[in-house]
Amino acid sequence: MTDITKSFGAVHALKGVHFELRAGEVMALAGENGAGKSTLVKMLSGIHRPDSGEIRINGEQVDIHSSRRSAEVGVAVVQQELSVVPTMTVAENVFLGNASSGQNWSGRRLAARAREHLKTVGLDYVDPQTPAGTLSVAEQQLVEVARMIARDARILILDEPTAALSDTEIERVKAVVKGVAAEGRSVIYVTHRLGEIFELANRVTVFRNGESSEPLETAELNVEGLITKMLGRRLENMFPERVPGRTFGETVLSVSRIAAAGLAEPISLEVRAGEIVGLAGQVGSGATPLLEAIAGARHSDSGSVTLVGKRVKTGNQHTAIREGIAYCSGDRKRDGMFGIRPVSENLTSASLARVTPGGWLNRARERRMGTEIAQAFSFDTKRLKALASTLSGGNQQKIVLGKWLGIEPRVLLIDEPTRGVDVGARAEIYRHLRKLADEGLAILFASSDAQEVLGLADRIGSLYRGRLVAFRDAEDVDYAQLTADITHPAGAREEVAS
Repeated sequence: MTDITKSFGAVHALKGVHFELRAGEVMALAGENGAGKSTLVKMLSGIHRPDSGEIRINGEQVDIHSSRRSAEVGVAVVQQELSVVPTMTVAENVFLGNASSGQNWSGRRLAARAREHLKTVGLDYVDPQTPAGTLSVAEQQLVEVARMIARDARILILDEPTAALSDTEIERVKAVVKGVAAEGRSVIYVTHRLGEIFELANRVTVFRNGESSEPLETAELNVEGLITKMLGRRLENMFPERVPGRTFGETVLSVSRIAAAGLAEPISLEVRAGEIVGLAGQVGSGATPLLEAIAGARHSDSGSVTLVGKRVKTGNQHTAIREGIAYCSGDRKRDGMFGIRPVSENLTSASLARVTPGGWLNRARERRMGTEIAQAFSFDTKRLKALASTLSGGNQQKIVLGKWLGIEPRVLLIDEPTRGVDVGARAEIYRHLRKLADEGLAILFASSDAQEVLGLADRIGSLYRGRLVAFRDAEDVDYAQLTADITHPAGAREEVAS
């Protein structure tokens, strides 16, 4: 790709970008959200066309004007959002949109053809005639890779393929990426997980402000150098410093033997004023059901939730919000924000009573309140009229977190605080959360990123398959120990003391 430009109105998404990809290599794309990575991927997949510049594949200039044309020239994409059709069989999904599968086929014949492609991606144990919706998220992700291979794609683009996967599932995806590259196919790998870049990629192209760097050999780079390239500056500290021996205030949140669907046994814990407690666990560990049960977003079978000594009715999110319990879900696009509404409306959506005196919306109050919250989370107040869906992942996450400041919460519950957020925005979010804790807010968050839990939390609870394995001060836990807890090897379980 040579001298590629693309503008959307006054926004210059790509400014004379150069990009190259060799046969059989894994090329990582790195950069902050909004840097231009997604625009480049959408050009190769036929969603966008460049305003100028040229694209050549195997030396031949191509015009990728549609998704069909993208497939014809050997490009295939696995998007972050799954495109598997759950009610169709695995085999039907493998050949979905594949003209070579023909019109006259039986389910058995298609299944036989699908097996060889499933074997390539490590799914040889899956029955091709099984409905795809019964597979795990990781298995569905691999079915999409099998679909790309079935089309004989030579350029495979994987956009955040491990964002919602557990550590075990991530390893399977990594193994497949290495395998297809070894076959001579080329892989473009887009991820915010910097460790994956060094483990998988031969080279990395960094995007910043719509411009691309010369490809860098990962063997000649380290994490600090990569972050500097991405941000254009050094990132001194990803996580704000914890004060050694710091004391916290009174117990704000007390959870006693809460039981709910998704938890294998009742769980108890406490969070004090000014404290950040992290729940570490892989996808399916029970951390999400636990937060939902505390927030009233999931029915509790038994147990109690107490806020500053006052018992809160469980199973009712409206009551929980009224009492000062704020909950940020792990899926911001589904139930964290209103993508088709302006930022100002999103920021005041959790506290409508404050901007609707007498039941009528007061736009002046909405603007003032939106501006105050935006400033508190370092969000550009000039963008308050922008639709939330047009923001980068980092800015969307600021909106999802910031809106809860309007209810003046006593406790903030957060599921996956930085999922799909680039490294610069992550550091900002961590600073804001620590600042809120320093001001006395009690924070309880869950994350499948062990480094995030270790770097941000004051105390850490580790979960595995719906059980609380251990609860420790963060300074007493290291990465190896935490990983052992959440992957639960034989004999790893300890008695829990919250």
